[in-house]
Amino acid sequence: MAGGPQESGTSDSTYDLVSVLYHALQGAEMYEVYAADADESGDEELARFFDQITQEERQRAERAKQLLAGRLNRS
Repeated sequence: MAGGPQESGTSDSTYDLVSVLYHALQGAEMYEVYAADADESGDEELARFFDQITQEERQRAERAKQLLAGRLNRS
């Protein structure tokens, strides 16, 4: 894998947590756009769905940050 843990000198678990954090934040950002689109079209059910998964991604990102910080502090 280009740019993966082997090339960066980063452990697999640290690299994986950084990846999860990045993708969770990216997902949350995109889902906010989708929620706004649903609001604009008047689809409240869909807007609530996107709001819900935005929050889930933020929670996932926060947990990844906590786990990453703990592991970086041990290094």
